[in-house]
Amino acid sequence: MEFYAEQKSSGRGVKVAVVGAGVVGFSTAVCVAENLPSCSVTLLSDRFSPDTTSDGAAGIIIAQEFPDIPLERQRRWFRDGFDHLLAIAQSQHAPEAGVLLSSGCQIFREPPANKRPYWWDIVFGFRFLSERELRRFPEHTFGQTFTSIKCECASYLPWLHRRFTKAGGKVEQKKLSSLEELSPYYDIIVNCSGLGSKELAGDDGVYPVRGQIVKVDAPWLQHFIRDSDGTSYIYPGSRYVTLGGTRQEGDWRMGADAGDTEGILERCARLEPSVRRARVLGQWVGLRPGRRNPRVEREVTRSGGGRGAHVVHNYGHGGNGVTLAWGTALDATSLVRSCLQEMHPQAKL
Repeated sequence: MEFYAEQKSSGRGVKVAVVGAGVVGFSTAVCVAENLPSCSVTLLSDRFSPDTTSDGAAGIIIAQEFPDIPLERQRRWFRDGFDHLLAIAQSQHAPEAGVLLSSGCQIFREPPANKRPYWWDIVFGFRFLSERELRRFPEHTFGQTFTSIKCECASYLPWLHRRFTKAGGKVEQKKLSSLEELSPYYDIIVNCSGLGSKELAGDDGVYPVRGQIVKVDAPWLQHFIRDSDGTSYIYPGSRYVTLGGTRQEGDWRMGADAGDTEGILERCARLEPSVRRARVLGQWVGLRPGRRNPRVEREVTRSGGGRGAHVVHNYGHGGNGVTLAWGTALDATSLVRSCLQEMHPQAKL
């Protein structure tokens, strides 16, 4: 399957800026560049891989449920993202893109009210753990097992970057103080700045969720284990095993904490005792863009320098950025298309 869109030879008259170079930003930039050939797309960010929050994400495709977004929309985001990554995992691009199938289990100390998450029929082979299987985890009384996808952003982001430039996109390293400063130069601004939206979009509903993980060498581990609280997990990957983690809301610390490392190793060893024999390769800390719900919507036109610009937002995914990036990118692209239709009512898009 060919994943790179052919660059159109026709001129691209509408200037679009995508702000943010994490997995949401690059996914959105690729979707706009490939699906809306009338647009000239520039991605702007002060940080790029390997220095983004996405680079350290464990990358297992599992999602939480957001309270104020229709469940069918959440299902569409999850399904679109899963199908997109599955196509890559089944293609020749899988090794360079860092996308692979991953099987394992999610376990609970007490059975949840809804024993099947909204995405249970999108992943493969979903079923409940048997009593015999649960004996592995004596502190837990219920579990699910299934096959999902692992997306390793240290490889995936550079791959998306190449795909974006192949589609005619441009990249610029730039630190912004506001979205308005782009208005004189771009017709449409797509804000995928994650935690940066607290300042750039003036959104006080965005807050940091500090995540720390430990990377270990444990090639004997082949299946993931995730405690339902989302803070204890073991995710085998192509180069190392990710042990996690922390979910510290409102915490801006970027340095690794020795106490957190010790706690992660201890909790993961209770889930899988052989982890105690694993060699620690390193640690990583990132700040997830927490928000009650992701914000994927258009905003009233901002103006600056005497020129207006349409604004589309796509941020606030919390720990679900890798999982939902492609699905919300498609939604954001539809919103960009609606902006184009208002700007050029007679055009066929």
